[in-house]
Amino acid sequence: MKREYHHHPHHPTCSTASPTGKGKMWDADTQQDAGMDELLAVLGYNVKASDMAEVAQKLEQLEEVIGNAPEDGLSHLASETVHYNPSDLSNWLESMLSEFNPAANCSLDNPFLPPISQPSAIPTPLDYTNCSAQPKQEPSLFDSPAMDYDLKAIPGKALYSHIEQQQPPPPPQQQQQSPAPPLYQRESKRLKPTTSATTTANSVSSAIGGWGVPTESARPVVLVDSQETGIRLVHTLMACAKAVQQENMKLAEALVKQIGFLAVSQAGAMRKVATYFAEGLARRIYRLYPDKPLDTSFSDILQMHFYETCPYLKFAHFTANQAILEAFEGKKRVHVIDFSMKQGMQWPALMQALALRPGGPPSFRLTGIGPPSTDNTDHLHEVGWKLAQLAETIHVEFKYRGFVANSLADLDASMLELREGESVAVNSVFELHSLLARPGGIERVLSAVKDMKPEIVTIVEQEANHNGPVFLDRFTESLHYYSTLFDSLEGCSASPVNSQDKLMSEVYLGQQICNVVACEGPERVERHETLAQWRARLGSAGFDPVNLGSNAFKQASMLLALFAGGDGYRVEENNGCLMLGWHTRPLIATSAWQLANKPALPLPSSSSTTPP
Repeated sequence: MKREYHHHPHHPTCSTASPTGKGKMWDADTQQDAGMDELLAVLGYNVKASDMAEVAQKLEQLEEVIGNAPEDGLSHLASETVHYNPSDLSNWLESMLSEFNPAANCSLDNPFLPPISQPSAIPTPLDYTNCSAQPKQEPSLFDSPAMDYDLKAIPGKALYSHIEQQQPPPPPQQQQQSPAPPLYQRESKRLKPTTSATTTANSVSSAIGGWGVPTESARPVVLVDSQETGIRLVHTLMACAKAVQQENMKLAEALVKQIGFLAVSQAGAMRKVATYFAEGLARRIYRLYPDKPLDTSFSDILQMHFYETCPYLKFAHFTANQAILEAFEGKKRVHVIDFSMKQGMQWPALMQALALRPGGPPSFRLTGIGPPSTDNTDHLHEVGWKLAQLAETIHVEFKYRGFVANSLADLDASMLELREGESVAVNSVFELHSLLARPGGIERVLSAVKDMKPEIVTIVEQEANHNGPVFLDRFTESLHYYSTLFDSLEGCSASPVNSQDKLMSEVYLGQQICNVVACEGPERVERHETLAQWRARLGSAGFDPVNLGSNAFKQASMLLALFAGGDGYRVEENNGCLMLGWHTRPLIATSAWQLANKPALPLPSSSSTTPP
C-alpha cells in the first residue's frame, strides 16, 4: 500500500522523521538522545516517550470509532492513502481519525473526551486511583527510562490512561444515584476479563453522539486485535533474530520475552510456531544447547505420529515405492537398501505390490540401516521380524538384515553383502540432509552408493533452504516453511485425526525448529536444501535423474484425495520429480536417480503400489 507521511505544524508532537525499515536495530545511546522508545523503534514504530500517552489516547479513540462505525462505514478506508502498518504512529492516527470524520476532528472536538492539551486528563505514570476495577496500584509500563524490558508488553490499547469523563448533568430522578464510572477503564489485552454478569453482552451501553457510555453495571470488555498482534509477533520474531545475528544479546533477550506475550493472543498454528521459534531463540541467546541428540527411539515414535497425522510421509513412501517397483519390473532377485529404516512403515505396501506382480513375486531382500539403540533393544531386528511375518502371509520370499551404523558416512558397499545377479535399489527418506553437518559426509555416502551399482536411487527431502551461511536468512526461510507445515496440520483437523497424533506431530516439527534455530556446527543436523541444490550435487557426483512418470503423479493425487478430501494439499511435477505442498508452497520433494553411465530405464508400465 502507498505510504504517505503528513506534517501537521499545529501538532508539534507528531513525528516528521522519515520511516525506518521494519526490524531496524537502534543504537541504545542514539535512541536515548532521540527520545524514541527503543522497543517500539525495533519494531519499526517511531514514537517519542513523551508522546506515549497522546498516542495511546488516539489509539483508544480510533478503536472506539471503528467499533461504533456502521457496517458500510469502513469501505472508504480501502483507498491506498491509508497506512496498513505505519511507522509514524502519531501522524497515522491523525490521518485515520480524519478519514472517519473529516469535517470535525473527533480527536479534538468530541464532547466526551478532554482535549489532548489538558495535562490533568492524562496522568503519568498511569493513575488507577479512580478505577474501582483496579484496587491494587500497577506500575506504568514505561515508568523508568532505564527499564530492563523484563516482561513488558508492547503497547497498543493495553496502554492508555484513565480519562476523566465530562458528562452532561443527569436527569433529576437520578441526581442522588452514584456517578457513572469513567468512559474508559484500563484493561490489559493480554489478560482475560473477569467473568461476571457485568461483562456479558447484555450490559449494553447507551449510544450518545455515536460514543458508547457504559451504564453503572457495565464494564468495558477489551477484545484482542489478533491480526494486529500477529503482525507485531512476526516483526518481533524477525527483530529478535536480527539482534541475535548482530550479537546484541541484551536486545535479543528483551525481544524474546515479548514474543511469549504476543503469542498468547494468537490462535492455532501461529501461536504454536511462535512458541517453538521463541524456544529456539532463547536456547541460542542463553546458550542452552541440547547435551546430546534426541533419543532415536523417541524420535521414531514422533515420526510415527507424524505419519498418522498428515500425508507427507505417506506421499514420500508411496512415490519412492512406485519408482522402485518400476525399476524392479521383470527382475527375479531384488535387494532394497534402506537408509531410513525407522519402524519399517514404507515396506509393507511394496511387498504387497510385488506379491501381486504378474508372473509371481521376486525374491526380496531388505537391508535396513539405523542408528544404535539407546534403550538396549534391537529395534531393527523387531521391525524385520514383523516384516517377515507379513511376507510369509502374502507368500513373498523374504530375507532381512538390520545394519547398525552411527552415521551413513561410515558405510561401505562391501559391508552390505551385495550378491551377483541382484537388482539393487537404494532408498533415503529425510536422511541425506543431516550428512551436510559432517564435512565430506555426503560425498562419502554418494561414492558408496555408486559402488553398490543400484538400478535406482530414491531420495525424499524437505523442499527448503535451511543450510545457508547467514543465520537471519535461515531463520526467515524456516519461519515461512514451518508456519506452512503447522498450518497444514491445522487443516487436517477436519479429518478424524487423533489428538495425540497431532500433538506429537507438533513436537516432532518443534524439535526440528529448535535444531535449525538454536544449534550450530555438527549439532545442527536439520540442514535442509532445495531440490535444485540436490540436483546439482547428485549430478556432479555422477547420477542422472529418472522421470517418476505420470503414473506416480496420478496415484499420488488419488492418495491425497483419500486423505481429508485433499483440501489444501497440492501435488506438483517438477522436471520429472514430484513435490507435495500446502496450497502454493511445496514442502517435500521426491526424486529418483540412476548411475550416469547406465542405460535409461524403460517407460513405466501400469503396475502400481497399494496406497499405504
